[in-house]
Amino acid sequence: MEKITGLTRGGIEWVPMFVHDLAQENCIGCGRCYKVCPRDVFELVERVSDDIDDDFDDDDDDDFSDDSSMVMAISNAMDCIGCQACSKVCPKDCHSHEPSPIAA
Repeated sequence: MEKITGLTRGGIEWVPMFVHDLAQENCIGCGRCYKVCPRDVFELVERVSDDIDDDFDDDDDDDFSDDSSMVMAISNAMDCIGCQACSKVCPKDCHSHEPSPIAA
């Protein structure tokens, strides 16, 4: 199957690598990928964890659980332009990319 390709200004063929997956278990929610992405591919979501006790009551009286945290998620994968800027700024190497076939 033929992959999407482009040309640099110098005429060299380039294969864009589109975001395929984001490892939320490694994500620290820093937002660097969100800030660098020119196409709004990512969004901040609450981390899903099976080990959070729903009956936990922190004593801070601020209505926030100390166990909740935010992580990035792919919200608009089809808007990705394949620049890989997200993985270049990610301190935890959370993003995986792959080439995309040409749509028929």
